[in-house]
Formats: sequence, structure tokens, C-alpha cells
Amino acid sequence: MSEKLKKLTGKNPRDFEPVAYSLINEPDTMLFQELVFQDDFLFDFIKQNVSRRLEKVCNQSNYINLLEFLKYYSPSYEEFIVSNLAKYADEDLTDKMLEIFETGSDDEKTYCAKFFSYIQDPLSLDLLRANSYSENHSLSANCASTLSVMGDKVSYELALKKLNSEDDFEILEAVKFLVSYGNKDAVAPIIKAMSNSPFADNIAVEIPYLIQMSELFNTDFETGLYVLNNIINGLGEVSSLSQIFDFQLYEVLESLLDNEKAAVVILNAYDKFNTLTENDEYLYDEQKDTKQEVLDIKNLLSNIDTKNLKVLSEKELKEDSKFVYTAIELTENKDLVRSLLKSSNQTLILKSLEILKNLGVMTEQDKQIALKNITNENIKNIINAI
Repeated sequence: MSEKLKKLTGKNPRDFEPVAYSLINEPDTMLFQELVFQDDFLFDFIKQNVSRRLEKVCNQSNYINLLEFLKYYSPSYEEFIVSNLAKYADEDLTDKMLEIFETGSDDEKTYCAKFFSYIQDPLSLDLLRANSYSENHSLSANCASTLSVMGDKVSYELALKKLNSEDDFEILEAVKFLVSYGNKDAVAPIIKAMSNSPFADNIAVEIPYLIQMSELFNTDFETGLYVLNNIINGLGEVSSLSQIFDFQLYEVLESLLDNEKAAVVILNAYDKFNTLTENDEYLYDEQKDTKQEVLDIKNLLSNIDTKNLKVLSEKELKEDSKFVYTAIELTENKDLVRSLLKSSNQTLILKSLEILKNLGVMTEQDKQIALKNITNENIKNIINAI
């Protein structure tokens, strides 16, 4: 860390005030670039302090210098930069932002997308729509949220249509757009898409950013359980462990401990958090507070009656249950697993056979029963190879 940056992020006004002044007025793009590159290593309160210090320096005569910082995107300084540009914006600046939005880098476009949530110029609509499915998440999220602010129904309706796509990746992109757009009316169609998607875990971890889990449970308890179960499945795999705070996972699980309807989900969480804490690869790079929260959740679940929960979970060992794939992973009841070999769901038949093999009880008769109900050649070949 350079001496300038140490002063800018420090506590002494005699140090940080002159550095903040020169950063804005020169403008010192090298220092701002260094500041952005330190994002992951600075505490949030320090970054907030820096934003306030820089904002105090901005005025009518120097705000245009902020354009020099657009090359280096940071969510920590986005609000400070964009709000000050919007505060002093005129027609010339708006035209300049449209030009940058059209020809600039992804970092520049991300700031521009946010800018047009303040200055709602209709000329920005096409650019917002065009970038709303960018592979750059910050850019696509800003575009979607600004389109929502501008009340653009065209992009919203298009995303809803994409949920019915045959392309699973396109569905996932549509989910991310709808979550950033922020209309809770999209929750039901998103969950419907999740129920038919091989990326159910990826979709589930997006949903709490559109609707809080507590609200989802109050609206439809079983659906809340279904989303929660997929979130648990994805922890440490498709979502970072730090997101357990966003999901309010401790509080949600605590509220479900005595609810028999949640048995399979609680048992799944118990199994997941044992895995997360028994393997260093999951926790090695996590922050202290995340590690502690993971351990707290493990402790919360440590006293559950696993024997009783397994019995209750077996109620989900039926083809039409949303939780059948979780329940089958948790059971040791070979008879109930065998009953699923006569299912009309060919993927479930294959899974049942694999579970029987894992339990060490699969027979040749089991394979023949399974094959009677299989028409998919790929699945048939897998079964023959088991």
C-alpha cells in the first residue's frame, strides 16, 4: 500500500484531507486505481470513510474529473461517483455518458448504467437492454435495476419469456435479470423454472435477493422449504459461504427445528454443515465471521434427533415429492428405495439404483425391474454398466 493510500484511509484529517483534495482535483487516477484494487483488503467502514472524504471535495468546478475514475469499477465507490455526476449533470454530461456507455469498457458501462437510474434519459434504454445480459455481473445487474427504475416493461416481459426457454443457461440469465429488476411478481415463475432446471441450486441462491426467506415461508411454507433445500445443496459449491448472512440461514433453520414438515431439510442441513466443517477446503479462505457463523449453525443442528428425522424424511420417498432426491440420499431404508424403481421418472429410477448400490444391497433383479421402465438409451446404458 502506497504512502498516499495509507494517509487517505487513515484516521488523521491532516493526512487524509490533502490527499482527498488532490485525488479529485488533479485527478489522481493512479491512486484511485490503487484504492479500487485494495477493495477486498479494506474494511467496509474504511471504504465508507474514504467515500465521504472524497465527496466533501467534489463541487461544481471539479466534478467532471470523476469521469477519469470510470475506468476502474468498484461497488464501494459507485454511489459516491455516480451521485455526484448526477448532482451536477447537464445535457453535455448526459451526452458524454451515453457515448461512454456505447463505446466504453465494462467498468465504464457499469457506472453509466447506474448513472441513468438518476438521469432517466430514454436514449439510454437500448443500451441498458443490450447490456442487461452481460457476462459482467455488475454491469448486467445495474442495467436490470435501472430498467426497473425507468419502468421498462419490455425487458421485464422478455425475461419472463426466457424462463420458458429450452436453454438452461438462458433461464439462469433470465433469473438473474429478474432478481436485479426487483419485481416480486417474478418469484412464482422463477420457482416454477427452478423446479424443472438442472441448475436448481444456482437459481435458488438468487431468490433471497428478490424476496426474504421469512416472507417466502409466510407466503407458501412448502415452497419456502423447497427453495431453502436447494440453497443448502448449493452452499460451498454454487454460492460462497459468506452468503449465509444474506440468506439469514441461522435464523431460518432455528425457526424450523421443531417443525416436522421440515424434517428432510433440517437433516440435509445437518449433513451439509458436517461436511463443510470436516473439510478444510471449504473454510480455508473464509473470513473469521463466516467461519464462526458456519460453526454456530453446525452447533445449532448438533442436538437434533437424527433418528427421528430420518423416519420423518422417509415420507418424502415418493415420486411426486419435491424433496425425493434429498430424502433418497439420506435414507438407509432399502425397501422404500426399491419401491422407486417402478417410478415413471427415469432419472429417479437411476438414482434409486445408484443408492441401492451405495448401500451394498443392489441385486440383478433390481436392475431388471429398473430396465423395464427405462426408454432413454443413455440411462439404459448407465444402468447396464452399473
